[in-house]
Amino acid sequence: MHCELVVPGLLGNGAAPRLAALELLLARGRRKADDAQPAEDWVRASFELGDGPFPAGALTVLAFGGNPGTDTWMRADPVHLRVMHDRLVVVPAEALEVSSDEARALCDGLNAHFAGMEFTAFEARRWCARLTVSIAIDAGHPLESAGREAAPPAHAAALLNEMQMALHAHPVNAAREARGEPPVNSVWLWGAGRSPRARCPWQSVAADDPAVLGAALLAGARHRALPRSAGEWLERLPEDGRHLAWLDVLRAPLALAPESVPAALEALERDWFGPLLAALRSGRIGMATLYVPDGAQAVSFETVRGDLRRFWRRPKPIMHYA
Repeated sequence: MHCELVVPGLLGNGAAPRLAALELLLARGRRKADDAQPAEDWVRASFELGDGPFPAGALTVLAFGGNPGTDTWMRADPVHLRVMHDRLVVVPAEALEVSSDEARALCDGLNAHFAGMEFTAFEARRWCARLTVSIAIDAGHPLESAGREAAPPAHAAALLNEMQMALHAHPVNAAREARGEPPVNSVWLWGAGRSPRARCPWQSVAADDPAVLGAALLAGARHRALPRSAGEWLERLPEDGRHLAWLDVLRAPLALAPESVPAALEALERDWFGPLLAALRSGRIGMATLYVPDGAQAVSFETVRGDLRRFWRRPKPIMHYA
């Protein structure tokens, strides 16, 4: 059995703690490097979703049991634009506490205001919009812009300003401000496209990202929510085949709370890298591959059980492998 992990952001923190299991896998594995790419581009290429933007909207609809049909969908995730002197800074949904009732009410308000877009809150912080008009805008994953200046393209500025005015006047945001919570005063438009064709080499895919699960569904792979640990994951896997786990648990702390990254890395070591190394040593799995698509380079580390005997390749701090 071949177990493969994708961990965006893994090599993006220079203050990483020492992680014995991960360092051993990196040291003894065969390293391959390529040009760095956003994590969503890795998914688009790996699932053969075609050229163009990563169709996160349509894939999210699929993951939640909807039918995107031939319509164009995009993600329209809630964000807060914070006024900082003479600019607006993006605070993504991952930094906000938004209830499901609030999300539905805000989407209803947007639907009453805009005829060319139909908003749906599939989860409190994951919204989609079905487009009946052409909108040429794709801002990329909101975490990539966290803490940065919001700079919409000139041709979309009027539309986004109108959305912001509609949200500013909504009673949900009035109540949020009265409680001292940041209002949801904009949406982040990204991942536009129609439902594509897909293929992948994995028998199963585990992820918490609905766009990744939607890609797996299209490709005909078994798919399920990410388990709490590699131990739980391996318990439900067969004895052969290739299996993918999408561990996107570092990008949010890297963007929003860098001081929490060491603890997040230690949790990955305890729950994932340690058990995976143990399974490789025991022969439970035959190969482990770790992908990091978005560092200074896109890198992968492929390790079989015999590689663990290469004692002369001594473990080093993980940033050595960036």
